[in-house]
Amino acid sequence: MNTMTGNEGTNTKMVEKATSQIPSLFFLGASVAAMGTSLTLKCLGKDKAALFVGQWAAPFLLLGIYNKIVKTEGHD
Repeated sequence: MNTMTGNEGTNTKMVEKATSQIPSLFFLGASVAAMGTSLTLKCLGKDKAALFVGQWAAPFLLLGIYNKIVKTEGHD
């Protein structure tokens, strides 16, 4: 049963269609790149920038999980 109505369902389907076209490896690579960049910034003494960039790793991994779910389960 489809519980989404109106624009919410349409927008969700558009996002899921676009997301499913991105390779899962992209999100893992983006996460590792964020961690590496954060480490580099930390070593350069740019602590605030390192913390800012380092916080990107978790959202990238979560987007990768979302991507994998959309690819395997699809949408309503």
